[in-house]
Amino acid sequence: MTVPARAQLAHIGRALRHRNYRLFFAGQGISVIGTWLTRFAIGHEAFVLSASAFQLGLVGFFSQAPTAAIAPFAGVLVDRWNRHRTLVVTQVLAMLQSAGLAYFAFAGTMTVWHLVALGVVQAAINAFDMPARQSFVRQMVDDPADLPNAIALNSGIVNGARIVGPMLATTLVALAGFGACYGVDAVSYLAVIASLLAMRVTPPPPRPRHGRVRDDLRDGIRHVGGMPLVRALLILLALTSTFGGAYLTLLPAVAEGAYGGGAVELGAMMGAAGVGALVGILYLSARRDIHGLDRFVAHAALGLGVALIGLEVAPNAWLALPSMALAGGSLIALWTATNTLVQTLVDDDKLGRVMSLMLMAFFAGQPLGALAEGALATVIGPIHTYALAGAGCIAASLVYRRSLARS
Repeated sequence: MTVPARAQLAHIGRALRHRNYRLFFAGQGISVIGTWLTRFAIGHEAFVLSASAFQLGLVGFFSQAPTAAIAPFAGVLVDRWNRHRTLVVTQVLAMLQSAGLAYFAFAGTMTVWHLVALGVVQAAINAFDMPARQSFVRQMVDDPADLPNAIALNSGIVNGARIVGPMLATTLVALAGFGACYGVDAVSYLAVIASLLAMRVTPPPPRPRHGRVRDDLRDGIRHVGGMPLVRALLILLALTSTFGGAYLTLLPAVAEGAYGGGAVELGAMMGAAGVGALVGILYLSARRDIHGLDRFVAHAALGLGVALIGLEVAPNAWLALPSMALAGGSLIALWTATNTLVQTLVDDDKLGRVMSLMLMAFFAGQPLGALAEGALATVIGPIHTYALAGAGCIAASLVYRRSLARS
């Protein structure tokens, strides 16, 4: 390897020089593989139990909608609480939720309504976990210049697991059933819990614990309203999440229904999305600053729309893989770039609240899109539904471009 190549590789992973972040990276890297095992298993099992695109959308809706409803209020509390301790508690609760899924699957009593109920539980946990996790990155990385890289590497962990998880899940389902996926996920949480407990974290300055939650929430909303770029980013995120963020929810209906495949084809399509996402993350990790990142977000939204329309012309699952790769890369690039800009621009004392608003934009759009597109897919089919969603993403990109031109 040449000296410039080694230097570039070191630059891509520069956030790993911080001890706390290395611990988190290792623990999270194991845990998110389990998370993707569960995501694969839930979608596959829901379709096996119901053979209904609408019920797939229903499961997707209830696994995300509570996050959107609770997140704004959770963000206020995250700004008041110790974020490190909050993460330990949320990871323990998530482990118990996955264990519950494993219990019902191994007992042979799982129904779609079990998946819905336990999805609601996980969504409520995520409402606290995700703003705490995203805002805690600043405490794990001592040098602010390494923050964008840390955010990109976080997304890289998730999308590396998106490649490995579905491939491993297909084997586990074939050998031991859906319960094996949920069980492995439950055990994998021990890795991230151990990494959190091993950290040496400097306590942040005391945060105010008085006042009404709604007043603090209103203050966070006003803060976003006074930042035109952040406001435009959150609106774009909400629109693209509604139109295109739910594409994984309907994927079993596409792979196993429209394309006539099975678990192998579904795993391949999810894996292709993960490969595309990983490429997008490597690009963002190699960036040295946030210059031009606001314009890059518009390209990512456009790419997501083109990818979803591309599924319309693919005759089978295997020829749909390039479109899946583009969809995965575009969506994660859009999320990561938005995350980076928000964390860089927003003051630390309001970060939990603004991150929760960003999560609300994402997690309100996704379940609404999943529910609406699941219902629409029963009428016109999932492939045509994807094409309409892609057109919506392209329109959202154009609206965002106009807002940048005016600001």
